[in-house]
Amino acid sequence: MFGGVGLYSGELFFGIVAFDRLWFKVDDTNRSDYEARGMGPFKPFPDRPTAMSYFEVPADLLDDAEELRVWALRSVAVARQAKKSPTKKPRKKSNRHQPSGRE
Repeated sequence: MFGGVGLYSGELFFGIVAFDRLWFKVDDTNRSDYEARGMGPFKPFPDRPTAMSYFEVPADLLDDAEELRVWALRSVAVARQAKKSPTKKPRKKSNRHQPSGRE
């Protein structure tokens, strides 16, 4: 893996501590907060383009417990929603490989 530590709220995985930084889970509801502060996505392998749906928490929030709590709770809500949402939509059966009934 990448050698990080996962943060949980109950069964919800909402954060990562890795590379001496804190990363919280994001989606379309909170990603812009991170981007507005110039923060980027978590890339477990810097030499690969793969990014995960976690963004680095601005360093100044680490000194503001109340604001950090607000951001953490938003990420817990994102994790909760992600757990409710199916990750893959069921595939529709295709008639391509079905026998046509003709001989």
